[in-house]
Amino acid sequence: MRRPLLTRLVLGLAIILVFALVASAGAVIVSVRRSLPTYDGRAALPGLTAKVDVRRDTLGVPQIYADSSEDLFRAQGYVHAQDRFFEMDFRRHLTAGRLAEWFGRDLVETDALVRTLGWRRVAEREFPLLSVQTRGYLNAYADGVNAYLAEHSGSRLSVEYTLGRLGPGERPEAWTPVDSLAWLKAMAWDLRANLDDEIDRALASTKLSPPRVGELYPAYPFDRHTPIVADRRATPASVARSPGRAALPAGTADALRRVRELLDASAPLGVGGGIEGGGRGRDGEGIGGGGAGADGRSGLGSNSWVIAGKHTSTGKPLLANDPHLAPTMPSVWHQTGLHCRQLSPTCRFDVAGFGFAGVPGVVIGHNHQIAWGFTNLGADVMDLYVERLDGNTYMYDGEREPLSTRRELIGVKGEEPVGIEVRATRHGPLLSDVHDRVRRAMSRSATGEEARKGGWQTGVSLRWTALEPGRTAEAIFRLNAARDWTQFRSAAELLEVPAQNLVYADVDGHIGYQAPGRIPVRREGTGEWAVPGWTTRYEWDGWVPFDKLPSVLDPEQGYLVTANQSVAPASYPYRLTDRPAYGYRSDRIGDLIRTAIKKQGKVDTATMLRIQADTYNANAAFLVPYLQKVKVDGFTAQAQELFAGWDFRQGADSAPAAYFNAVWRHLLALTFRDEIPQGAWPGGGDRWYEVVRRLATQPDSPWWDDVRTKKVREDRDTMLAKAMVRARAELTKDLAKDPTRWRWGKLHQLELVNSSFGSSGIGPLERLFNRGPYEVAGGSDAVLATGWDAAGEDYSVTSVPSMRMVVDLADLDRSRWINLTGVSGHPSSPHYNDQIEEWVGGKTVPWAFTRRAVTKAAGYHLVLAP
Repeated sequence: MRRPLLTRLVLGLAIILVFALVASAGAVIVSVRRSLPTYDGRAALPGLTAKVDVRRDTLGVPQIYADSSEDLFRAQGYVHAQDRFFEMDFRRHLTAGRLAEWFGRDLVETDALVRTLGWRRVAEREFPLLSVQTRGYLNAYADGVNAYLAEHSGSRLSVEYTLGRLGPGERPEAWTPVDSLAWLKAMAWDLRANLDDEIDRALASTKLSPPRVGELYPAYPFDRHTPIVADRRATPASVARSPGRAALPAGTADALRRVRELLDASAPLGVGGGIEGGGRGRDGEGIGGGGAGADGRSGLGSNSWVIAGKHTSTGKPLLANDPHLAPTMPSVWHQTGLHCRQLSPTCRFDVAGFGFAGVPGVVIGHNHQIAWGFTNLGADVMDLYVERLDGNTYMYDGEREPLSTRRELIGVKGEEPVGIEVRATRHGPLLSDVHDRVRRAMSRSATGEEARKGGWQTGVSLRWTALEPGRTAEAIFRLNAARDWTQFRSAAELLEVPAQNLVYADVDGHIGYQAPGRIPVRREGTGEWAVPGWTTRYEWDGWVPFDKLPSVLDPEQGYLVTANQSVAPASYPYRLTDRPAYGYRSDRIGDLIRTAIKKQGKVDTATMLRIQADTYNANAAFLVPYLQKVKVDGFTAQAQELFAGWDFRQGADSAPAAYFNAVWRHLLALTFRDEIPQGAWPGGGDRWYEVVRRLATQPDSPWWDDVRTKKVREDRDTMLAKAMVRARAELTKDLAKDPTRWRWGKLHQLELVNSSFGSSGIGPLERLFNRGPYEVAGGSDAVLATGWDAAGEDYSVTSVPSMRMVVDLADLDRSRWINLTGVSGHPSSPHYNDQIEEWVGGKTVPWAFTRRAVTKAAGYHLVLAP
């Protein structure tokens, strides 16, 4: 939301708060703390068949013990509502396209996009497809949430509802299973693959020839970077690749620009979302990283790896995972343990890990037999179709077909509702409609007929696997209860959207990898470009069969690494994605594992944690030798000397890291902004590492030349020198004249901004909800991937390892974990941000799992009774 509107919404309340702080600070503290839940004692939870124990450790992390599965999830719903209900309520308004009801007209366009995509409508269609058992779990969870709501509202529920007299109402609606399912659509949106790239390629091609556009999207370097599954025993497949870029009609670029404007204006959507986008870059990513392109404006990605017992100090596997997401306050993750007191065929859960408030179960973690981790596969599951439209008809296979239409009414706080018409072809909703139609609806001007008389109008529709009902929710429960590789793969088969890289380990010593997901097989075309929608040539012919997706159990090398790199060798015949990460992080992790095995003989948990904290910049290792050879003036040479002896690590106190990243930012701007449209300016991630790596061997490439300087033709060394000069001037102004006093952490800072009232511009509110800034180490596409946007205005952190975990299959109580912020969503709670200091320091905390360890670590005990 734009600041002026939110300022108007909360200004009156802010004045009241400021006055109250002056007049009676104690009263305000009481009001803010009134919503803190009870962690000790006894509480009634209707519907339980027997009492449930909720034991929390000193960080407030709950471990729930029950006698039946339904009681377990009913209690989890109650606990989630205790800790995070406003976050849950915010998310369901987002996924239903109802944010404008709370925050006003500036959110109408975001709501219109969600209504057009129809996330909640799809979730409603999914619920009946789930098994009776899974529907029962979802209903039990909703009952637990609603039991808490029955006794808590307004300031007793969450401080936002107190403040929300100018936003949310005090008594929320009842929670439903569809609310849980709809959030999985937002996750899938954040994990989308190349939608932005399809648009950027097309827009870039309006200024550049196709070969030059292709140079900005280099092929995966299989000769230098190993794919995930390279084992000779990996599952084979057999399908031909299909080339093709179709000619598109006039008007395509304008239609795609409308879609780009819509996506940019609706940045709040997804995991990193909030009413001002939650710090999310233009490209986004969710659980597994790499979404919307591995480069991304946010520099997003994720790491996971697993090492077999033959290489570990315990003789059993170790598994690590750290998904990289846009930073949010509170963290997107909620840590939970779910334990049946006695395991039986009707109560099969003994699991702990990271999940989402609002969704029952554990998404990433381990049970008593297996552990698993996610990174994003980056599967290309979205295609843009260019449609020929005439009124409410469209051309398909030589015939006119009627568009499907529906009317959506968007509520707006303090104003009349806004009505929009959602139109769709057989491929999906017309995204190119939304921007203009919303603008007209909000100005109350007549819409009239869209089509020009006597001709076709160009529109753009979206086909996306997540808009077809699926069973991903079923997969979560199956994963949580899986006991071995066979059951794990059976669960993975149901993980249809979003497609993830799954790593696996079990207590019997096995390790493995499985690629799941509903991934389309295209009749023609590669998915890299928008395609004609008026012909059958570019339809999807079903999905890649699950048994043909890459999979390996117990690889000979004894370890597996996934960091969004290519999944399978170039010979793999199915096309999964055109935008994997380029292998810099995955190769670094593999190198560190091999070095540890060689030097130490065995890998232990401490080694795994050190790898997660690695800040090495592979791009700097390649580019610095070129920078050192360039002649610059004496003032700039003082900074250039910082590179002498630099180990390419990016600690928060590193002067050379500060200088290199500034040079990199200026180099990208100098080299590419003169020819690339602004919406596609380099974000600085590993796609650009690969682009510049190739150009560095071509010192006279046209890319080095600044087309705006007509009388001068720049070459590589000219641009390298200019970038160093500009970076030297920038850091002299912003940090110090003496380069040795520069610190990367002074530039590279993390601010945790609450997704609702944290960007209000009202000091008291921001101090209540936000935390930071924190100086952090790492950088884009380091293993410690604290990404930043080179197309932005500064070096602030746009993506982070949202959590870290290392699971020890020899002794689960020796496992380690850390969350970005804390388990609570209440800003006055000690558990709102009590994990951030350890997170910033690269530390983790003990992860108690067995009942004895949980009891010993407990700081609170709540009994929920029928």
